[in-house]
Amino acid sequence: MPRRTRRDEAHHQRRKEVLHAAGGHRANDFRCVGCRLTVSVRAPGTAHRNHCPNCLASLHVDRRIPGDRDSACRGRMEAVAIFARQDGEWMIVHQCLSCDELSTNRIAGDDNVLALMQLALKPLQDTERASRTLLAL
Repeated sequence: MPRRTRRDEAHHQRRKEVLHAAGGHRANDFRCVGCRLTVSVRAPGTAHRNHCPNCLASLHVDRRIPGDRDSACRGRMEAVAIFARQDGEWMIVHQCLSCDELSTNRIAGDDNVLALMQLALKPLQDTERASRTLLAL
């Protein structure tokens, strides 16, 4: 039986307007790299959602300004710590698993409270990791 030969012309996929907005970014949601939950970018308490409310995982997409989506790394970021700002607002510290860069992000109103509390208790379990994170900030 002879093999099928490829056609010379390329098969073009139709554009999916539901998933993409201007600039090629997803408009309304993204899939978490940790737990595969579909996450809406609209979140109470923050204008630029970049982490999963369930497992707090993120992607290294922002470079300098929250929401700029200008990082070339695109590595997976793991939530490593939580700290409170002077005004009492909680911030999540993420560490990129590809380039080891640390970044902070505001918690959102729909973040998993149990995951936040487990993250807040991590320094009590591993004091060496907590001091390394604080020194890096």
